[in-house]
Amino acid sequence: MVYDKANELAALIRESGEFKRYAAAKERIEAGSMADTLLKEYKKLQLRAQAAMVSGETDEECIQKLGKLGELLQMDGEASEFLMAEYSLSRLVGDVYRIIAEACELDLSMLD
Repeated sequence: MVYDKANELAALIRESGEFKRYAAAKERIEAGSMADTLLKEYKKLQLRAQAAMVSGETDEECIQKLGKLGELLQMDGEASEFLMAEYSLSRLVGDVYRIIAEACELDLSMLD
C-alpha cells in the first residue's frame, strides 16, 4: 500500500510543471550546448564545497571558482533556466520529503 502510493506520488511529480520544466531545460542543455560542460563542472565544485563543509573545512579556492562559474552560468539563458528549473524541482521534492518526515516524526533540523 505505501509503495503503491509512493509510485502514485512519483507519477504525479513527473506530471508536475516543475518536472516538465526541468526535463525540457535538461534536454536543451544536454543537446550539446557549452553550458552542459560548465554545468558539469559547477556540480563537481558544489560537491567538493559541500564535502569540505561537512568535514568542517572551508575550501576557499573551490568557493571562488564556484562563484565565478555561477556568474558565467547566470549569463547563459539556457543554463540559468536549467538551474532555476532544477531548484524548483528540488524544492518540490524537498517539501514532499519534509511532509513525510513530519508524519514519521523524524527530526530534520540538521537540514535547516
